Amino acid sequence: MKFALRWLTICVMTSIAMLGAAPMSSAEPAARDGVFIHISHGPEDPHRVLMALNMATMMSEDRDVAVYFDINGVNVVLADAPDLTYAQFPSSKTQIATLLSKGVPLMACPGCLTAAGKSAADLAPGIQLADKQKFFSFTNGRILTLDY
Repeated sequence: MKFALRWLTICVMTSIAMLGAAPMSSAEPAARDGVFIHISHGPEDPHRVLMALNMATMMSEDRDVAVYFDINGVNVVLADAPDLTYAQFPSSKTQIATLLSKGVPLMACPGCLTAAGKSAADLAPGIQLADKQKFFSFTNGRILTLDY
């Protein structure tokens, strides 16, 4: 009888411990991971630019996405930028419009704009100046970076 009582006590204690360790469901949804896409090439390399924009569009279906343009990439998001085309990809202006309509932040490096002799006033509508807080606030999950 003592053995059975001890065994029952061990089983109950183990069950209680397991329940305490089990993840509880919360009212908050799980954090989505984010994809940070870095575009440093511009009109001189339309394949890289359009591939990056295409990845941003694809990833935005089920991930938080932010796109950052620096170096020559700032030339893609100027108001007077050419509409880039290459192979099977939708054009740059088409993809940028799609991303903006989905609420994806498209950010240009302020220092790179200055180096190119441009300013925020030269950016296409909807393009934001980059700010380091935006780099970390576009998602609550992990951040994967893709460089183009």
